[in-house]
Amino acid sequence: MTNQSIRVLVTGKVQGVFFRKAMKTKAEQNGVNGWVRNLRDGRVEAVMEGEDERIDAMVEWCYGGPTNAMVEDVVIQKETYTGQFKSFDIRY
Repeated sequence: MTNQSIRVLVTGKVQGVFFRKAMKTKAEQNGVNGWVRNLRDGRVEAVMEGEDERIDAMVEWCYGGPTNAMVEDVVIQKETYTGQFKSFDIRY
């Protein structure tokens, strides 16, 4: 298995719908580390590190999000894997 790191920007109705909490739960279930936060412009940003298949599952989840979310766009940027994260956190 290969590890990877990505930055994800999710646009749409993604704040006020427990997107961050749901993403944290999903990441922990998938063994993915990193963080997620709300941005002032209404988007959600996340950095995730983990095995390729696990990251792919998280990206797929981002296109739907939690029940009340209405995702319009997901932008994915590959980053250099560092292994710096030991958990998945919500940043404020």
